[in-house]
Amino acid sequence: MKTILSAKGLCKSYAHNGGQNQIISNVDLELYDGDFTVIMGASGSGKSTLLYSLSGMDKATAGNVMYNGQDLVTASEKELSLLRHTDFGFIFQQMHLISNLSLFENIVVSGYLNKEKSGSDVRKRAETLMEQMGISHIKSHLPSQVSGGEQQRCAIARAVINNPKLLFADEPTGALNRKNTTEVLNLLTDLNRSGQNVLMVTHDIRAALRAVRILYLADGKTIGELSLPPYSHSEEKGREAQVNAWLSSMEW
Repeated sequence: MKTILSAKGLCKSYAHNGGQNQIISNVDLELYDGDFTVIMGASGSGKSTLLYSLSGMDKATAGNVMYNGQDLVTASEKELSLLRHTDFGFIFQQMHLISNLSLFENIVVSGYLNKEKSGSDVRKRAETLMEQMGISHIKSHLPSQVSGGEQQRCAIARAVINNPKLLFADEPTGALNRKNTTEVLNLLTDLNRSGQNVLMVTHDIRAALRAVRILYLADGKTIGELSLPPYSHSEEKGREAQVNAWLSSMEW
């Protein structure tokens, strides 16, 4: 398997009451091309901190994160900003859409940040993505005029408009109801099947079932890994039983 991103001895700590609060401790991991990888763990285990450290959104305290021959820990903010506009995409629990822009405008703004694409190409891709996400009929609506699920679908389109090599998702279904959660997970699964690499943090077992690989984090360390075949809805019950049994062994 081709490694697209790797971390070695990754640590992240914060100053606290005159000392250092260690959040991530000596994490080694590799992300592979074609994978849908999920990070799970109890609340406070460091899941989101690990995601942000791997993506360069937050600077690690020690260790390295290698992507395409570049160490993201020592990269400049300018270099990291370029990666966010070209190679990395981000989805969050809160959608962070610009309130006074339409859904279409929220998507194309991110596309315009990639200077290698023409405005015409960006708009065409935005139209295609909105059709794929099932929100083309509300392209002119403001975020406040649509549902949470529709906002998150817009956020996904925004995240992938520049064809990122790696999509980072931090609890992308955490603020959604069951129906919208399923729709968003279906979109992420379809994206992965079409070649999009996904790294997602979640506490939701329904979301974790979409992974082909689950990493379990405890006290800032990866203590377990589960490999799964590609997701199939027809086999979901057996898959859920397998994941639940494994999580129990991790003392979930």
